[in-house]
Amino acid sequence: MDEYKKMVDDIIGEVRKAVIGKDDVLKRVMVTIIAKGHILIEDYPGLAKTLMARSFSNALGCNFKRIQFTPDLLPMDILGSFIFNRERMDFRFLEGPIFTNILLADEINRAPPKTQSALLEAMQEYQVTLEGETRKLEMPFIVIATQNPIEFEGTYPLPEAQLDRFLVRISVGYPSREAEVAMLESRKKLNMDYL
Repeated sequence: MDEYKKMVDDIIGEVRKAVIGKDDVLKRVMVTIIAKGHILIEDYPGLAKTLMARSFSNALGCNFKRIQFTPDLLPMDILGSFIFNRERMDFRFLEGPIFTNILLADEINRAPPKTQSALLEAMQEYQVTLEGETRKLEMPFIVIATQNPIEFEGTYPLPEAQLDRFLVRISVGYPSREAEVAMLESRKKLNMDYL
Protein backbone atom coordinates (compact mmCIF):
# COMPACT_ATOMS: atom_id res chain seq x y z
CA MET A 1 0.00 0.00 0.00
CA ASP A 2 2.83 2.41 0.85
CA GLU A 3 4.48 1.62 -2.48
CA TYR A 4 1.24 2.44 -4.32
CA LYS A 5 0.83 5.72 -2.42
CA LYS A 6 4.42 6.66 -3.22
CA MET A 7 3.83 5.97 -6.91
CA VAL A 8 0.70 8.17 -6.91
CA ASP A 9 2.52 10.93 -5.00
CA ASP A 10 5.41 10.74 -7.50
CA ILE A 11 3.02 11.10 -10.45
CA ILE A 12 1.24 14.08 -8.87
CA GLY A 13 4.63 15.56 -7.98
CA GLU A 14 5.72 15.34 -11.62
CA VAL A 15 2.52 17.03 -12.84
CA ARG A 16 2.84 19.65 -10.09
CA LYS A 17 6.09 20.81 -11.74
CA ALA A 18 4.04 22.03 -14.71
CA VAL A 19 0.67 22.82 -13.09
CA ILE A 20 1.39 24.95 -10.05
CA GLY A 21 -0.99 25.65 -7.18
CA LYS A 22 -3.74 23.21 -8.15
CA ASP A 23 -3.13 20.27 -5.81
CA ASP A 24 -6.84 19.55 -5.18
CA VAL A 25 -7.56 19.42 -8.92
CA LEU A 26 -4.52 17.22 -9.57
CA LYS A 27 -5.59 14.77 -6.85
CA ARG A 28 -9.14 14.58 -8.27
CA VAL A 29 -7.79 13.92 -11.75
CA MET A 30 -5.42 11.24 -10.41
CA VAL A 31 -8.22 9.49 -8.49
CA THR A 32 -10.37 9.53 -11.64
CA ILE A 33 -7.55 8.04 -13.71
CA ILE A 34 -7.02 5.30 -11.10
CA ALA A 35 -10.78 4.59 -11.25
CA LYS A 36 -10.52 4.36 -15.08
CA GLY A 37 -12.95 7.23 -15.40
CA HIS A 38 -13.25 10.07 -17.87
CA ILE A 39 -12.96 13.75 -16.95
CA LEU A 40 -14.89 16.81 -18.11
CA ILE A 41 -13.14 20.09 -17.34
CA GLU A 42 -15.37 23.14 -17.61
CA ASP A 43 -13.36 26.32 -17.41
CA TYR A 44 -12.14 29.43 -19.15
CA PRO A 45 -9.34 29.46 -21.74
CA GLY A 46 -5.76 29.68 -20.54
CA LEU A 47 -6.06 27.81 -17.23
CA ALA A 48 -3.63 24.96 -18.04
CA LYS A 49 -6.21 22.33 -18.99
CA THR A 50 -4.17 21.07 -21.96
CA LEU A 51 -0.93 21.32 -20.00
CA MET A 52 -2.44 19.26 -17.18
CA ALA A 53 -3.67 16.51 -19.54
CA ARG A 54 -0.32 16.33 -21.35
CA SER A 55 1.60 16.37 -18.03
CA PHE A 56 -0.42 13.47 -16.62
CA SER A 57 0.17 11.55 -19.82
CA ASN A 58 3.93 12.13 -19.61
CA ALA A 59 4.08 11.28 -15.89
CA LEU A 60 2.18 8.05 -16.49
CA GLY A 61 4.24 7.12 -19.55
CA CYS A 62 1.11 7.02 -21.71
CA ASN A 63 0.44 7.98 -25.31
CA PHE A 64 -1.32 11.33 -25.66
CA LYS A 65 -3.37 12.79 -28.49
CA ARG A 66 -5.36 15.99 -28.72
CA ILE A 67 -8.38 16.66 -30.91
CA GLN A 68 -9.55 20.24 -31.37
CA PHE A 69 -13.32 19.89 -31.69
CA THR A 70 -14.78 22.21 -34.34
CA PRO A 71 -18.14 22.46 -36.12
CA ASP A 72 -16.71 20.75 -39.24
CA LEU A 73 -15.08 17.83 -37.38
CA LEU A 74 -16.44 14.47 -38.55
CA PRO A 75 -16.71 11.16 -36.64
CA MET A 76 -14.11 9.63 -38.99
CA ASP A 77 -11.68 12.40 -37.96
CA ILE A 78 -11.82 10.91 -34.46
CA LEU A 79 -12.23 7.19 -35.11
CA GLY A 80 -10.28 6.71 -38.33
CA SER A 81 -11.31 5.41 -41.73
CA PHE A 82 -10.69 2.79 -44.36
CA ILE A 83 -8.29 3.85 -47.11
CA PHE A 84 -8.11 2.09 -50.47
CA ASN A 85 -4.72 0.55 -51.28
CA ARG A 86 -4.32 0.49 -55.09
CA GLU A 87 -1.37 -1.91 -55.03
CA ARG A 88 -3.18 -4.56 -53.02
CA MET A 89 -6.64 -3.65 -54.31
CA ASP A 90 -8.12 -3.64 -50.83
CA PHE A 91 -8.94 -1.32 -47.98
CA ARG A 92 -6.75 -0.83 -44.94
CA PHE A 93 -7.80 0.83 -41.71
CA LEU A 94 -6.07 4.07 -40.79
CA GLU A 95 -6.48 4.63 -37.03
CA GLY A 96 -7.79 7.96 -35.83
CA PRO A 97 -6.53 9.83 -32.78
CA ILE A 98 -8.91 7.94 -30.49
CA PHE A 99 -6.38 5.09 -30.54
CA THR A 100 -4.30 6.43 -27.68
CA ASN A 101 -4.16 6.19 -23.89
CA ILE A 102 -5.09 9.74 -22.93
CA LEU A 103 -7.25 11.66 -25.37
CA LEU A 104 -7.80 15.38 -24.90
CA ALA A 105 -11.13 16.30 -26.49
CA ASP A 106 -10.55 20.05 -26.52
CA GLU A 107 -13.69 22.21 -26.58
CA ILE A 108 -15.86 19.14 -27.10
CA ASN A 109 -19.04 21.23 -27.22
CA ARG A 110 -17.92 22.96 -30.45
CA ALA A 111 -18.65 19.82 -32.50
CA PRO A 112 -22.18 18.76 -33.46
CA PRO A 113 -23.85 15.90 -31.53
CA LYS A 114 -23.17 13.34 -34.29
CA THR A 115 -19.44 13.98 -33.93
CA GLN A 116 -19.58 14.06 -30.12
CA SER A 117 -21.34 10.68 -30.20
CA ALA A 118 -18.29 9.12 -31.88
CA LEU A 119 -16.80 8.97 -28.37
CA LEU A 120 -19.73 7.15 -26.72
CA GLU A 121 -18.79 3.54 -27.49
CA ALA A 122 -15.12 4.18 -26.78
CA MET A 123 -15.83 5.79 -23.40
CA GLN A 124 -18.27 3.09 -22.29
CA GLU A 125 -16.90 -0.11 -23.81
CA TYR A 126 -13.26 0.77 -24.58
CA GLN A 127 -13.70 -0.21 -28.20
CA VAL A 128 -14.56 1.31 -31.58
CA THR A 129 -16.80 -0.25 -34.24
CA LEU A 130 -16.45 0.85 -37.86
CA GLU A 131 -17.92 -0.88 -40.90
CA GLY A 132 -18.94 -3.80 -38.70
CA GLU A 133 -15.40 -4.33 -37.38
CA THR A 134 -14.76 -3.86 -33.67
CA ARG A 135 -11.34 -2.75 -32.52
CA LYS A 136 -10.31 -2.75 -28.86
CA LEU A 137 -8.66 0.35 -27.46
CA GLU A 138 -5.35 0.08 -25.67
CA MET A 139 -5.68 0.41 -21.91
CA PRO A 140 -5.64 2.66 -20.09
CA PHE A 141 -8.01 4.76 -22.16
CA ILE A 142 -9.01 8.06 -20.57
CA VAL A 143 -10.88 10.93 -22.20
CA ILE A 144 -10.20 14.36 -20.77
CA ALA A 145 -12.68 16.72 -22.39
CA THR A 146 -12.81 20.49 -22.01
CA GLN A 147 -15.50 23.05 -22.60
CA ASN A 148 -15.79 26.77 -21.98
CA PRO A 149 -18.76 27.39 -19.64
CA ILE A 150 -19.52 30.92 -20.86
CA GLU A 151 -19.42 30.43 -24.65
CA PHE A 152 -22.80 29.51 -26.12
CA GLU A 153 -22.55 30.81 -29.67
CA GLY A 154 -21.32 28.11 -32.02
CA THR A 155 -21.56 25.39 -29.38
CA TYR A 156 -23.74 22.33 -28.90
CA PRO A 157 -24.82 21.12 -25.46
CA LEU A 158 -23.46 17.72 -24.50
CA PRO A 159 -26.23 15.11 -24.55
CA GLU A 160 -27.08 13.28 -21.32
CA ALA A 161 -25.63 10.03 -22.71
CA GLN A 162 -22.30 11.83 -23.16
CA LEU A 163 -22.35 13.60 -19.78
CA ASP A 164 -23.16 10.30 -18.09
CA ARG A 165 -19.86 8.81 -19.28
CA PHE A 166 -17.76 11.34 -17.38
CA LEU A 167 -16.91 10.22 -13.86
CA VAL A 168 -16.15 13.78 -12.76
CA ARG A 169 -16.85 17.33 -13.86
CA ILE A 170 -14.27 19.76 -12.53
CA SER A 171 -13.18 23.35 -12.79
CA VAL A 172 -9.51 24.28 -12.63
CA GLY A 173 -10.10 27.88 -11.58
CA TYR A 174 -7.73 30.81 -11.64
CA PRO A 175 -4.46 30.41 -9.74
CA SER A 176 -3.82 32.29 -6.52
CA ARG A 177 -1.43 35.23 -6.58
CA GLU A 178 1.23 33.08 -4.90
CA ALA A 179 0.82 30.37 -7.55
CA GLU A 180 1.13 32.96 -10.34
CA VAL A 181 4.39 34.24 -8.83
CA ALA A 182 5.66 30.65 -8.50
CA MET A 183 4.79 30.00 -12.17
CA LEU A 184 6.70 33.09 -13.27
CA GLU A 185 9.68 32.08 -11.14
CA SER A 186 9.71 28.55 -12.56
CA ARG A 187 9.54 29.90 -16.12
CA LYS A 188 12.37 32.32 -15.36
CA LYS A 189 14.54 29.39 -14.23
CA LEU A 190 13.86 27.66 -17.54
CA ASN A 191 15.15 30.74 -19.41
CA MET A 192 11.97 31.01 -21.44
CA ASP A 193 12.23 34.11 -23.58
CA TYR A 194 8.57 34.36 -24.51
CA LEU A 195 7.38 35.84 -21.20
